[in-house]
Amino acid sequence: MVQLQSHEVIVVGGGGAGLRAAIAAHEAGADTAIVTKLHPVRSHTGAAEGGINAALRDGDSWELHAKDTMKGSDFLADAPAIEVLAKDAPENVIELEHYGMPFSREEEGTVSQRPFGGLSFPRTTYAGAETGHHMLHTMYEQVVKRGIQVYDEFFVSRLAVTDEPDPTDRTCHGVVAIDVRRGDLWGFEATRGVILATGPAGQVYDHTTNAVTCTGDGQAMAYRAGVPLEDMEFVQFHPTTLPSTGVLISEGVRGEGGILYNAEGERFMFERGYATTDGELASRDVVSRAELTEINEGRGFEDEYVYLDMRHLGRERILDRLENILHLAEDFEGVDGLTEPMPVKPGQHYIMGGIETNEHGQTCIDGLYAAGECACVSVHGANRLGGNALPELIVFGRRAGLHAAGVDLGDPQIVTGRRGAVEDWDGTFETEIGAVDPEPAYTDSGVGTDVVEAAIDAEQTRIDELLDREGGVRHPEVRRTLQRAMTDHVNVFRELSGLQIALKEIRSAREAYQHVYVEDSGKTFNTDLIQAIETQNLLDVAETIVMGAIARTEFRGAHWRAGHQARDDDEWLKHTFVSWDDGAPSLWFKPVLLEGEKTYEPTIRSY
Repeated sequence: MVQLQSHEVIVVGGGGAGLRAAIAAHEAGADTAIVTKLHPVRSHTGAAEGGINAALRDGDSWELHAKDTMKGSDFLADAPAIEVLAKDAPENVIELEHYGMPFSREEEGTVSQRPFGGLSFPRTTYAGAETGHHMLHTMYEQVVKRGIQVYDEFFVSRLAVTDEPDPTDRTCHGVVAIDVRRGDLWGFEATRGVILATGPAGQVYDHTTNAVTCTGDGQAMAYRAGVPLEDMEFVQFHPTTLPSTGVLISEGVRGEGGILYNAEGERFMFERGYATTDGELASRDVVSRAELTEINEGRGFEDEYVYLDMRHLGRERILDRLENILHLAEDFEGVDGLTEPMPVKPGQHYIMGGIETNEHGQTCIDGLYAAGECACVSVHGANRLGGNALPELIVFGRRAGLHAAGVDLGDPQIVTGRRGAVEDWDGTFETEIGAVDPEPAYTDSGVGTDVVEAAIDAEQTRIDELLDREGGVRHPEVRRTLQRAMTDHVNVFRELSGLQIALKEIRSAREAYQHVYVEDSGKTFNTDLIQAIETQNLLDVAETIVMGAIARTEFRGAHWRAGHQARDDDEWLKHTFVSWDDGAPSLWFKPVLLEGEKTYEPTIRSY
């Protein structure tokens, strides 16, 4: 049975960005609802451990925060976005504190701040080693307090978008979702705007800090509807994940003074010259490459990991600020962090790229917004600094909610879509790319409710085809092929030959996906069906990562290319975009915006 609901603002996703967007839209007077495939407090924001960067103390400033962020981005972030983040973060953190978030505090009662990698000032506020968990619960309380409608365990699988030839002329009127508990399709009309806050796509890799639900749903839906994906080649590998599972060990351990050493007992960040000033608190891309170099050159433990040691911090400090880390190390590696060092290695953690937006969260499609990790405004550029993800969620989630509700935030400085100074890539790929059998992700039927109803019909057809197919390929096989290809060939160190192999493997996985069938024919909690749809999303997103990685022939931030071991500002001071183009992806560029209230001149990036 099909259900149809209407609200002014629909927020897709109940993590940090989604909750903050919903609160802002509601406070601006809009009838707002959250549609999420997980209960909000189970969202992946809860796995964020480290903290929230904000210039709160004397001696710090938004200008310093912006400068650190631009340097950390390897000068590929947009100045207007960075300045919004740095200026708005303090107010947003104070607001969280007023909501009741239990920040860690100093003895005199002020909110604690600690050093993080790439920061020139200790500006990372935190709540033990469970900052994201506390942030989620704090904001969910505000959602409940305000009576905002939450449709949880509703998997949004399609946008309701019109079909004008130029994506910049299209309009989003709502979304289609599967009621996971009952199996029915629901249509949600949004009379003012849809905000995608669906989080990351880390499941394109098999060793990741991301939860199994992080499958790039928002990116894939927006991409197929005509919104370009920006800078997808820039994938962050966190230097401290547990080898057996990929579970994250917070940068807070190093922020408190934890040290890294190799099998020869060397504190290699200093002794091997990787970061002679900042050591373990260099930028994440620098530390991850250092660790893998140590492992690859035979100075790792069991040829797999290095050690992270926090024993010298003392029991009292560890239990006060890092207790959760003790539990993770014990539960997943059998290590007591009070008396033993912890094994760590780099693991996929974050994608700097995403759905292209401006600083108000708007995409090039009218009525469609994005915020959080699924989006790229671009505050992170080629590399994200630790502690900058959570302020991005609340700063740009809030702005997207306000703008979608009709609040005038002024004229944006960032232009979205294929407009302005656009440059087409003149290269080619060895492998055919794009959909094997593309279908339109938009509809030509009317406006408003008509568009939503047409989208429901199209989605029902897709689901029926999956459910009616008898025999063929199981989606876990397709996903494993994809994840192996990405982990083996699109990792910290990248070579052209490996990238080309990955693109071929993705093509093979796409062809196999045409024969995917859903074994579970039931309607109630049909996770087999949900995961089959998620796998298609992962295929689309992964392909854009590899396309950008092949095209960008330089070494910048998290993107390391064999044979191109220098940052090339003359040629590559520009953003990469991939457009779906009815299933035939195209790659193009636009220049980076280094001019905001301040001007940011590219300099040598060293720590």
